[in-house]
Amino acid sequence: MKLNILTFLFLLVGITQSYGQIEDDARFNDLPPKAEYGRCYAKCKTPDIYETFSRKVLVEEAYVKTTTIPAVYQTVEKQVMLAEGGINYKTIPATYKTVTDKELIEPEQTIVNIIPAKYETRTRKVLVKEESGEWVKKKKDPNCFSDNPEDCLIACYEKIPAIYKTETYDVMVSPEETVERIIPAKYKTITRQVVDKPEDVIEMPYDPIYKTVKEKVMVVPEKIKEEPVPAVYKQVMEKRLAKKGGYTVWTEILCANKTSSSTIRKVQRALRAEGYSIGVADGVLGTRTQASLKQFQIDNNLPIGNLNIETLKSLGIPH
Repeated sequence: MKLNILTFLFLLVGITQSYGQIEDDARFNDLPPKAEYGRCYAKCKTPDIYETFSRKVLVEEAYVKTTTIPAVYQTVEKQVMLAEGGINYKTIPATYKTVTDKELIEPEQTIVNIIPAKYETRTRKVLVKEESGEWVKKKKDPNCFSDNPEDCLIACYEKIPAIYKTETYDVMVSPEETVERIIPAKYKTITRQVVDKPEDVIEMPYDPIYKTVKEKVMVVPEKIKEEPVPAVYKQVMEKRLAKKGGYTVWTEILCANKTSSSTIRKVQRALRAEGYSIGVADGVLGTRTQASLKQFQIDNNLPIGNLNIETLKSLGIPH
């Protein structure tokens, strides 16, 4: 089972480090120093470092508290008009009668059919790009300790084979033809209603309506009382950036096609010989092996974050 998982991981890495190019990325503007076939480089992301400090912050600003002393009212009676007099209008609806007419549904049409020309498809092979060598930018190399593919950037100088494409083009074997066809007009008999006697409106006058109601009248107006309230503060703990993270310089690493389980076992055995705990030397660059390898790199002032050439040399492992 371990062999199958390892084989899957190497196949996945092989797909990731194919000839497919990563879209333009400003982090690749400074390419590695040597452009040689079969050499790979990486630069890894370092996190931002923050520090904690205490400061006094305003919780609630000072303000003026206002208290409203309501107005005083008394009840009085008065007569009000509920509805004005006026005139209502009554509508006498129109009456209708039924008539029959002949109506054109579709006018005469001339249909023009075009018989398209016939073509024969042929193909030819065209050179798109000549063979060349270039930097191939990659992510998620097995050397990278982080699960985030953005944390490690890989660049290898590789040979790119020439690219051809097959084009198709058409050749006319018979020209276009035009055929006309006449469709006669169509009619239908429709029945519709028309006004026999138009709508009429009659006037209906009415008187206004009054009612005696009670109403509140203000005798003492509302007053506003103002009282100042001081501001409220509290101490809070906050973080601020102490040191900005970024990317390390380009470091030569072991390419994916050379990162075999045999090489990983050699690294695990060398780390164990140096006194680091790696568990079983199973040829897998797992979490425990990565942690021990990173600690070895820190202890020996080596580039951190990947299986680089300097670390292999320090462990005495040929590459």
